[in-house]
Amino acid sequence: MSDISIRLATKDDTEAVVTMLTQLASDLGSEDHFLSTREAIAEYGFGTRPMFECFVAERENSNLGLALFFPIFSTNRAKPGVYVQDLWISGDARGQGLGRRMLAEVVNYGAQNWDATYLSLMVYADNIKAREFYRKLGFDKCENDVSKALDGDAFARLKSAL
Repeated sequence: MSDISIRLATKDDTEAVVTMLTQLASDLGSEDHFLSTREAIAEYGFGTRPMFECFVAERENSNLGLALFFPIFSTNRAKPGVYVQDLWISGDARGQGLGRRMLAEVVNYGAQNWDATYLSLMVYADNIKAREFYRKLGFDKCENDVSKALDGDAFARLKSAL
C-alpha cells in the first residue's frame, strides 16, 4: 500500500474521474441511471464554482480509487461536516485498507478546510460488502433519516411554483 499515492484531483483528472465513476455505476448495476459526462464533471468539479472535491488513488499512473465529497452542515449538531457522495476502489485494490485510507484523507481535508466534525454518506441497501465495510469503521445507521429525492417533472413543478 505504500506505493499508492492519494491526491486531490485536478481538471486534468476529469477523464479518469468519469472512468472510475462509470466503473462504480457498473459495479453497482446502476449504469442505466448514470448520467455524468466529462463535461459535467469538468464544470461542476473543476469549473468556476466547484460543487465537489475528489481524491484519486493511483499507483504508477494506474487509477485505483476515488472519493468524491463536499461540505455539508447539520443544524442538529451545529457543525459542518463532509458528505461522501462516491467511494470506489478497484477490484484488485480492495481489501487492502485503501478505502479506509481514502476516507481518512477526506475527513482530514474537511476538518482542515471547513472545520468538519462528522462524515455522512449513503450506501445501497443491497451492497452488503459496503455496508459491512462501513460498519467495521464505526458508521451508525441513522434510524430517523429516510433519503428522499425530487427530480424530473416534480423538480420542474416545484421550481416553477414561485
